[in-house]
Amino acid sequence: MFFIEILKAVFLGIVEGITEWLPISSTGHMILVEKFIELNASAAFKEMFFVVIQLGAILAVVLLYFHKLNPFSPKKTRREKKETMSIWYKVLVGVIPAAVLGLLFDDWLNDHFYNYQTVSVTLILYGILFIVIENHNKGAAPRIRSFNELSYQTAFLIGIFQVLSLIPGTSRSGATILGGILLGSSRYVAAEYSFFLSIPVMFGASALKLVKFGFHFTGMEIAILLTGMVVAFIVSVLAIKFLMGYIKNNDFKAFGYYRIILGLIVIAYFTFFE
Repeated sequence: MFFIEILKAVFLGIVEGITEWLPISSTGHMILVEKFIELNASAAFKEMFFVVIQLGAILAVVLLYFHKLNPFSPKKTRREKKETMSIWYKVLVGVIPAAVLGLLFDDWLNDHFYNYQTVSVTLILYGILFIVIENHNKGAAPRIRSFNELSYQTAFLIGIFQVLSLIPGTSRSGATILGGILLGSSRYVAAEYSFFLSIPVMFGASALKLVKFGFHFTGMEIAILLTGMVVAFIVSVLAIKFLMGYIKNNDFKAFGYYRIILGLIVIAYFTFFE
C-alpha cells in the first residue's frame, strides 16, 4: 500500500512539474489525473496536496532565477540591484488582484469549479485564444522586450489576467502570458514574468491550504507530500528550461492545439465512459 501511494505521488509530481510551467493548466491536469490515479487519503488532504505540491515547482524558479531575482548579490552593481528590486516591485503589483480575490473566494471556487466540466471548457476556450492571438500578432514587433520596459501599469494589468487562472483549466502561466502578449510584451518577458508572479502567489496559496488543513500529518501523508514536491521540483527545472528554449523560435499555437484536443478528449470520456 505504501509503495503504491508513493508511486502515485511520483506520477502526480511529474504531471505537476510539466504542466505548472507550460501554458496547459497544472490544476486542470491534476484534477483530471486524480480521476484515474486516486490517492488513498482524505478529501481534505487531497485538496491541500494538489496546491502545496506546487511549492516544489516554485522552488525550481527560485533556483534557476536566483541570481536574477537576488537584489543582494555581491556580483551585482548598484544599478543592477536597483533593477532587481524593480522586478520585485512589479511582481508585488501584479499579484495584488489574484491575491485579494483568491483569499475572498477560495472556498467558493473549490466548491463550484473544481470539476472536469470546467476544466474541459477552459482548456478549449484558452486553446482557441492562444491560436487566435498568435495569428493576430504574427509579425508584430513587441513593445516590451525587457523588464525595464515593463511599466507598473502593465504589470498590474497582467496581474488582472492572472485572476482568470483562479478557474481550473485556465493555466496561471497561460493567462499571464496571453495577457502579456496582448499588452505588447515579448513572449520571453511574458513567460519570465509569469514565473516570477507565481512565487508569492503559490507560497501564499500553499500557506493558506496548510493552515486550513492543520499541520496534522500521518507518516504516509508526509511521505506522499514530500515525494510529490521533490519530483515536481526536478521535473520543473527541465520544463522551464525547455519552455524558454522553445519560445525563442516558436509561438504558443502548439499549446493551443494541445489544449483543444485534450479538452475534447475529456468531454468525450466523461460523456460516453463515465
